[in-house]
Amino acid sequence: MASDTKLTLAKLAELAGVSTSTASRALKDNPLIKKETRLKIQALAKSHNFSINAAASRLRTQKTHVIAVILNLIDNTEQSTTDPFLLKLVGELNQALNAKGYELLLSNSFMASDDWANYFIHSQRADGILVIGQGKSTAKIDLAAKSGVPIVVWGDAKTQAPYPIVGGNNFQGGYQGTSHLLSRGAKRVLFLGDSEHAEMQERHKGYTQAHAEAGLTPDPSCTCAIDITSKAAYQYINERIKSNGLDFDGIVCVSDMVALGALKALKERYVGIPSDVGIVGYDDISLAELMHPSLTTIRQNTQQAAELMVAQLINQLENKPTESQVVETSLIVRRSTKHD
Repeated sequence: MASDTKLTLAKLAELAGVSTSTASRALKDNPLIKKETRLKIQALAKSHNFSINAAASRLRTQKTHVIAVILNLIDNTEQSTTDPFLLKLVGELNQALNAKGYELLLSNSFMASDDWANYFIHSQRADGILVIGQGKSTAKIDLAAKSGVPIVVWGDAKTQAPYPIVGGNNFQGGYQGTSHLLSRGAKRVLFLGDSEHAEMQERHKGYTQAHAEAGLTPDPSCTCAIDITSKAAYQYINERIKSNGLDFDGIVCVSDMVALGALKALKERYVGIPSDVGIVGYDDISLAELMHPSLTTIRQNTQQAAELMVAQLINQLENKPTESQVVETSLIVRRSTKHD
């Protein structure tokens, strides 16, 4: 009897030599299924003590083997799914999920409405959710987690949260990039990005700490709140130079795309890089090495990140304990900063 209760609808369908949906319809006596097939499957179910009600409820609770990956973009941003770092992480997540037998469903926070639990899980689009980015507000993430949905977030792992967060050591990344510029003689280093994001906030703390250790106090006007796009960086650097002249000799950027915009604006004005201004990016996208000059940047191990995120999600699906985890972060020195 014990083995009979473990018989799944999929197994029953296999025994009958039909698809799972055909078996389900046959058990519900759906007239679209040939009578002969219906009787055969019903008899098979009866001989295995597989009740029709159990079949129906199992169909309702059937796992989709799909995981929703949500790009949690903030409102009023031009950052999009074409951002190379986001694409890189999505690609790594896809591989990590496939290796565990799951498919990836890509969505963004604008499409997924406010109630992610209903949109993805209760409607049987997916079994769990992976979120890329905490954004400025975690309201939607918190709401989904509160309703018991399996969820893992790529963000700042130091954040206290009732769900696991996997992310790079943002404080260390901000500190490494800034220290590198200051140790090579920079005196006025801009922090280019939005420090209200949880991740960027930690990077900004690292930027401040590096200054403190060098015996410097960063000028508040050197913290530049901009959207995380190359276009925003390009416009900001152009406008700043028009208004103030070249009043900085280093830039720490919150992404390589932001660095690319800053680099373009400076080169168009014939500013020497790194002789006049040193630039450090963040993420080490493949384009970083191809820029001219090639970009010094902070590399986050996205493959490790994806594997950790998927492992934490599967722990939740299997009712095992979970924890937030930090991913390796390293400084990659190239030609956009002065060499020793």
